[in-house]
Amino acid sequence: MECTVSWTGALGTRSGMGFLAETGSGHSLVMDGAPDAAQPENGGLNLAPRPLELVLAGTGGCTAYDVVLILKRGRHQVTGCTVKLTAERAEVDPKVFTRINMHFTVSGQGLPGAAVERAIAMSHDKYCSASIMLAKTADITTSFEVREA
Repeated sequence: MECTVSWTGALGTRSGMGFLAETGSGHSLVMDGAPDAAQPENGGLNLAPRPLELVLAGTGGCTAYDVVLILKRGRHQVTGCTVKLTAERAEVDPKVFTRINMHFTVSGQGLPGAAVERAIAMSHDKYCSASIMLAKTADITTSFEVREA
């Protein structure tokens, strides 16, 4: 796996703290820093997600992917899966994630709560590389609800 991240600020773009990521799979995404009122030249313009927001989003995508796949492999009729991640960070540098809650809303036809709970646990404990990595610094909790669809 590889990714190249390039600073776009030197190119005269709108934000002095913008970055372009180009992934090994051929996709691109833009990141930007938060505005800095005290030193505007050191801040972004809030034109794109912050890098750590993308870490959180990637973790959500990783675990949601696992949950859907595990349920589908169990022949459950999944029609939707949303995970809302809420995180807290350390007060001082490095401002790592210290707490993350993942709340899953899983929709389907006749989905047993026990199957959803098991899929979340399997993702959290075995399959989701991102959440397992973040668990080295963050206390990760999960909750879920099942909706009939």
